[in-house]
Amino acid sequence: MRSAAVGLLGLSLAWAHAQVAPPPAPATALAARAAAPVTAPLVVRQEIRAQLMPRRYTTIAAEIGAKVSAIGVSEGGVFKAGQMLVEFDCSLQKAQLDKAQAELEGAAQTLQANLRLEQLNVVGQLELDLSKSAANKAKAELGAHQAVLDKCQVSAPFAGRVAEQRVREQQYVQPGQAMLDILDDSVLELEFLVPSVWLQWLRVGRAFQVQIDETRKSYPARFTRIAARVDPVSQTVKVAATISGRHPELMAGMSGKALLNPPEGK
Repeated sequence: MRSAAVGLLGLSLAWAHAQVAPPPAPATALAARAAAPVTAPLVVRQEIRAQLMPRRYTTIAAEIGAKVSAIGVSEGGVFKAGQMLVEFDCSLQKAQLDKAQAELEGAAQTLQANLRLEQLNVVGQLELDLSKSAANKAKAELGAHQAVLDKCQVSAPFAGRVAEQRVREQQYVQPGQAMLDILDDSVLELEFLVPSVWLQWLRVGRAFQVQIDETRKSYPARFTRIAARVDPVSQTVKVAATISGRHPELMAGMSGKALLNPPEGK
């Protein structure tokens, strides 16, 4: 009986050990598992649409009503800062300036005569004050006509190119009418929207590549500005970047893809 009980106890322990301990893995499986390379998570490259924009651009509008006598730079032409862009026929304004100049000279002579008479006590104070007022009024009118005449020639505020010509020579324009669209293409900027969550790692000066559709080339670029506000609807933020180097084939209005590699886990 005792030997039978010992035998049953041995069988029970062996059965329990078989249930707890896992079976040994084959040697070939262990070797394959040890040789398998550990792959890092892939960083997905993001492609975002971007457009080339000039850093400075504006529309030149007429400040006076007059006839265009000459256009210094035609559409697509290059100009320097201070160069004449549009010139008006201001013969009427010149005549008004000459008239104001003559009136000022007359008022000044009257004032000088009254000042000499004052020393002789032969002129009243009221007449002297009126002559001073007339001289000041004539001087102010002369300045106003000179200011109008100065607007008869429109100069370039900066160096650049004419993007669009909206008026022609011998055409009469009204005050405020657009005449030329000009831009400074010496530095072209990229403007595009990125997810607002990228603000965790996006910084001014970060480099990336941009692929322009029209040239089918890639160019190095760097972030220069980050907008101060996030769009709460689209959860995006506007950013700007400049293309490094000088590339004559690039023009304002071209577009392409900004190729960005967010850091791992971002």
